[in-house]
Amino acid sequence: MPALPFKLRHLKRYQEISRLLRFVRPELWQGSGLEGDGLEAGEEQGQAANAEQLAAELEQLGPTFIKLGQLLSTRADLLPLPYLKALSRLQDKVAPFPFAEVEAIVASELGVRLSKAFSEFEATPLAAASLAQVHRAALRDGRPVVVKVQRPGVRETIVEDLEVLGEVAEVLDRHSEVGERYQLGRLLEQFRASLLRELDYLQEAQNLVTLAANLAEFDRLVVPAPVADYTTGRVLTMDFIQGRKVTALNPLARLEIDGAALAEQLFSAYLKQFLVDGFFHADPHPGNVFLTGDGRLALLDLGMVGHVPPQLAESLLKMLLAIAEGRGEEVAALAERIGRTTEGFDEGELRRRLTELVARYQGTTLADLQVGRTVLEISRACGESGIFPPHELAMLGKALLNLDEVARTLDPDLDPNAVIRRDSMELLRQRLWKSASPGHLFNAMMEAKEFAEMLPGRINRILQRVADNDLRVRVDSIDEHLLMSGFQKVANRITMGLVLAALILGAALLMRVETGFRILGYPGLALLLFLAAAACGVGLLVNIVFYDERGARPRPGRKPR
Repeated sequence: MPALPFKLRHLKRYQEISRLLRFVRPELWQGSGLEGDGLEAGEEQGQAANAEQLAAELEQLGPTFIKLGQLLSTRADLLPLPYLKALSRLQDKVAPFPFAEVEAIVASELGVRLSKAFSEFEATPLAAASLAQVHRAALRDGRPVVVKVQRPGVRETIVEDLEVLGEVAEVLDRHSEVGERYQLGRLLEQFRASLLRELDYLQEAQNLVTLAANLAEFDRLVVPAPVADYTTGRVLTMDFIQGRKVTALNPLARLEIDGAALAEQLFSAYLKQFLVDGFFHADPHPGNVFLTGDGRLALLDLGMVGHVPPQLAESLLKMLLAIAEGRGEEVAALAERIGRTTEGFDEGELRRRLTELVARYQGTTLADLQVGRTVLEISRACGESGIFPPHELAMLGKALLNLDEVARTLDPDLDPNAVIRRDSMELLRQRLWKSASPGHLFNAMMEAKEFAEMLPGRINRILQRVADNDLRVRVDSIDEHLLMSGFQKVANRITMGLVLAALILGAALLMRVETGFRILGYPGLALLLFLAAAACGVGLLVNIVFYDERGARPRPGRKPR
């Protein structure tokens, strides 16, 4: 068992993490030194029971591990479906911290007493989670707001937990199958960046402003506006939106709203976020989508957002359109293009699985089809076929999975495939228009200017080399030096073999020649030739066994071909 690079104060955390690993395919961790006791439990219980136990353990370990579980719930390429379901239901609810600490934090962050900044401030929080709690308040001018206050000491706890997880990931990457295959250290870095951004409320306030601007064309959606003067890194003040969770609506209340129009506009808005803006609300679970008193949908909690690079967004648009039209072969080709293949990649298996998956969901309504689940199953099929999809695909699948639940509540008859097909041309037009922005055009003009300036000189140099008969084309297909060295070695070995054969044959013939010079009773010259041939043969054998083996290894800085 390898020695763990742990610090003594982290020992308890190591033990807790070791206990967690037994609930997730324990055979993968063997050899890492983190297997823990009770591997038999993973064999005796079903996946669902293990998944629920894992979720319960993560809740007990605190905010870092709750957020880690929520991140893992998006990774269908890492975990089976029962684990995704259990982790997606993680509850981030804890007892509120005292109001005296709330007063102290707000006063310290804003630089004024609570009574000076707000005309009202309710002591009882509207909600309390492991990272923060939210209080209802009113500004001095009467504007109703909510104030999100970060829990004291939570940043220090998270930084220390991330340090422990980093050490564990390093061990797993070196000594376990799952670490070597999935590069857990890289996944942890993504998690670290996402979680630290979520602790920065100035960043969340900017996210609210950006999302509101991106969704301005959707009249049935609303995003609360932050109050800049009352917002710091640990305190976020924003508009109070009165509403109810969509999933908490009773059947009678649903009759009073236009559920079909709300569901369709919500779905279209998220497609625009994913595929045009490249910036999306990554956690639209039912607790973050409220129905307001005027019949609109409010999108809350912008701490967790996702970013999609432009090239990936175009591939995702093509993939969603291919899913909607049942073109499984194209889905597989796009998955292979945007993913990172491994040595065990099985292209035939990937195409077979994705073709069957896409064909299975054709012609169904939202009541039967979960678009998010389909995307997550695509991620899982990629992972099991030896290709790592980008993490943005997993975030897209998780966001769509949450969106499915909200949309299904508003309108069970919504056909997401129809929405994708209908909006695809508009989304493509918006992407083209965005790429034709002044910044993009100016960049293209600068590149064209540079090309035009450099072209005459480059053409002149080419023509001059042609005229001087000095034009060379370099083809980096094989290492010619290595090839010639190999040919020379083969020729030398053949020559050596012929010389050895001649020596042995000459020794055999000389054995019949009677001479007064003898060694051990044999003709001396014949015996000397035979010993010389034997010594050369042993030397040749040593050279082949040791030096050829060493030469077969790639030289430093050169990739094996």
